[in-house]
Amino acid sequence: MNSSRPAISRSPWWMPESHVDRRPFLMGRNAVQAAVRGFFGARDFIEVDTATLQVSPGNETHLHAFATEAIAIDGGRAPLYLHTSPEFAAKKLLAAGEKRIFTFAHVYRNRERGPLHHPEFTMLEWYRAGEGYEQLMADCADMLALAAETMKTGRFAFRGMETDPFAAPERLTLAEAFDRFAGIDLLASVAAGGDTDRDLLAAGLREAGIRFARDDTWADLFSKVLVEKVEPHLGQGRATILCEYPVSEAALARPSADDPRVAERFELYACGVELANAFGELTDAGEQRRRFEHEMAEKARIYGERYPIDEDFLAALAIMPEASGAALGFDRLAMLATGATRVDQVMWAPVAEVFG
Repeated sequence: MNSSRPAISRSPWWMPESHVDRRPFLMGRNAVQAAVRGFFGARDFIEVDTATLQVSPGNETHLHAFATEAIAIDGGRAPLYLHTSPEFAAKKLLAAGEKRIFTFAHVYRNRERGPLHHPEFTMLEWYRAGEGYEQLMADCADMLALAAETMKTGRFAFRGMETDPFAAPERLTLAEAFDRFAGIDLLASVAAGGDTDRDLLAAGLREAGIRFARDDTWADLFSKVLVEKVEPHLGQGRATILCEYPVSEAALARPSADDPRVAERFELYACGVELANAFGELTDAGEQRRRFEHEMAEKARIYGERYPIDEDFLAALAIMPEASGAALGFDRLAMLATGATRVDQVMWAPVAEVFG
């Protein structure tokens, strides 16, 4: 007996008896992916392939990256990161002159694993130069219907919730959602330009019976309401497009022309599952730098680390055209369309579980 061989508590994905159970989900994934490629091809989009290694993995407080380093022939070393999204590279391509692009990118996020999360997953991103983010809402609705039609299903189901993928999504603002599900006036605590009033929002949480800590920031309080009171209701019966996020919660989105307190950001939900995140893209390099620096200061305060800012990205923003872009968790879409219950069931070769 080889005592050095690790014990296997359950049949791994590569065992034939496991693979035969997973294979229908995987073939469904391939079918949906082919249909999506056809969808974009028919609309004059170009498929692009972006580098995984970047000088910055992204600059959002609660996104955690995998770090590595480049070693030069002379032994010099420089930090690099596995990207958390292909967004920076895609926007550089818009600056270069591309008009409509999409990519299926493998992306990497640390501190994430569970039924809906995986440290490496596939992000479907697409961008439309010169087009508003309302068009992305139509794209998202079409994507749900396309996935369902491909799998010949009339419903998505997950954890006791169902969504009709052919029904027009409900469009709900954050302010409407906070009022409907928590009785909180969100925008009372938000000023033009992104300034926020923590005490006003805290009073709303107290009234709604939501527990919070004394040192929670406005962003912490916002997240508590969203996760505890709002998200469990989204995408029931039909998909939900949750839109008009406060500017402070939309680091890469431009402010709304109709209300400077909110930004052109929306998220798509089905069966309570967040599927997509979309922006009317911010192209003000100075404002983007300010937001990144704020996010990294928060990251340093909370987690004791920060990521560098991609100076090339900020330079590209200066010549990037007005555009809108969306990021969709493709594994989650494939999971709902095929009836799988975990995202790793629709991944051909999941990442090894290194923690016991």
